[in-house]
Amino acid sequence: MPSTPKPATLVLQDGSVHLGQAFGKIGTTGGEICFNTGMTGYQEVFTDPSYFGQVLIMNSVHIGNYGVKDEDVESDSVKIRGLIGRNLEEQFSRIQAKGSLDDYLKANQIVCIEGVDTRALVTHVRQKGAMNCIISSEIQDVTELKKQLDAVPNMDGLELASAVSTKNTYEAGDPGSKVRIAVLDYGVKKNIVECMIQRGAFVKVFPAKTNLETLKKFNPSGYFLSNGPGDPAAMEYAVETVKDLLKEKKPLFGICLGHQLLALANGIPTFKMHHGHRGLNHPVINLVTGKCEITTQNHGFGVDPVSVRKSTEVEVTHVNLNDDSIEGIRLKNRPVFSVQYHPEATPGPHDSRYLFDEFINLIKKA
Repeated sequence: MPSTPKPATLVLQDGSVHLGQAFGKIGTTGGEICFNTGMTGYQEVFTDPSYFGQVLIMNSVHIGNYGVKDEDVESDSVKIRGLIGRNLEEQFSRIQAKGSLDDYLKANQIVCIEGVDTRALVTHVRQKGAMNCIISSEIQDVTELKKQLDAVPNMDGLELASAVSTKNTYEAGDPGSKVRIAVLDYGVKKNIVECMIQRGAFVKVFPAKTNLETLKKFNPSGYFLSNGPGDPAAMEYAVETVKDLLKEKKPLFGICLGHQLLALANGIPTFKMHHGHRGLNHPVINLVTGKCEITTQNHGFGVDPVSVRKSTEVEVTHVNLNDDSIEGIRLKNRPVFSVQYHPEATPGPHDSRYLFDEFINLIKKA
């Protein structure tokens, strides 16, 4: 907490009001409220492009106590729209840290509120569902904040992937590798690309709206559909591209938003979840092996469980043990699969990194 705290106000779409103190940038911000239950890895979470457009509650009591450093990022900037915490710390203990959380959030122009009972707030969101909210450390008039909140767009129907995608192609890994992966960037995390190049792949990352003909010029041996923010059903351009990719019959792997786009390309609808999955401890069962894994997750949309189980072309491979939601699928007649969660797990456990091995092995076999 700053030494001379300035008041801040949080207003939710259902009319509830929470008072606290300002942290980070002084200003006003709004977006869809969501929560993350992880106790560590806050910098990786804040820079995950899948959080673009959202105001994030960090459920852990102390956030910022080990500072920030350049290596702990998943993109080139903080992607959350705003931050809500119980205790957001200026002081930090890690000797390797380059600075404080407060300075980092100010540099990235992020409006925050602390001193909020985040566990009670998370319980409220779990009960009432995802909704928009607004934070202000410059306006204390709740009536005025409610007016501004009405102008915040709903996440349902919002296309955001093109806003966070790379504007220019770039390459990583060994150019001499026979494993050449074309990545469609809908908001890809840095460590996803790192997990591929660690396994000997040469990766080229393309903007979200790249067409098949441009991708083919790279002569890829496999395709990857990345994670990202927003409503997959609003991404008709991406669904059409995935349909074209499937005609290539080459290995394809999708994560999170990429998983949802693969489902849509096969006629399986997606839906807005009640409050989404975001955290580092979601239990998932692999139906193929019978083994369970603890997973990192960050998504507010899901694949329709009834439709996917009726499909004659798609097989369910992974299921969430908390709510039976669909966590993984594969095509029966092609080397194509996807998962809803994040196997690169930064932050989080590495139980699911075998999926990158499976993808690389599919490419080598093909």
